[in-house]
Amino acid sequence: MKMSLANFFTLVRLILAPVIFCLLFIPIWTGKFELLSVIITIPLFIFAELTDFLDGFFARRNNEVSDFGKLFDPFADVMLHLTIFVYCLARKLMHPVFFILIFYREFVQMFLRMMAMKKGVSVAARKGGKIKTVLYVIAGGFALIVELLPRCGFEISSIYSNLLYILNLLFIIATMASLLSFVDYAIQFKKIFKKR
Repeated sequence: MKMSLANFFTLVRLILAPVIFCLLFIPIWTGKFELLSVIITIPLFIFAELTDFLDGFFARRNNEVSDFGKLFDPFADVMLHLTIFVYCLARKLMHPVFFILIFYREFVQMFLRMMAMKKGVSVAARKGGKIKTVLYVIAGGFALIVELLPRCGFEISSIYSNLLYILNLLFIIATMASLLSFVDYAIQFKKIFKKR
């Protein structure tokens, strides 16, 4: 079966997640390629996030919206963002509490989506979920900026504590949005399960 263009962009996002992870860690593992890792990682990260727009755009334009796509798209989002957050966790840029709350939220959400699909209902992304995703991108992107600036030769030690304060605030906001959007989805799932 031929893959739709929308699902192709989703697949690209899924593939780029481990690639970005390795590119971020290579200078740490080898002690080399710091600037090169930035030059490659930042465009790939931006493109990976852009595919989230592209898959939705082409799904609507080419009338390729499908139940599979409604599950595949958020799955790829989760894999990319959790990959970035695992890196942040390893580099002490993200508090473990924020990570575990987001981790649990995403996998419970995925389980509920699969339960809904088993009942013949696909749950598309809601407004709260989209806002949550944007906040994930902002927090993860800012974390990468904090981490990668020194690799470009910038001295940030004098403002590092301030940058971490802003980053923690972004992660708090993203985590709260994540939990609030889950409540919204949970209400929807409850309605679905009651009807069925």
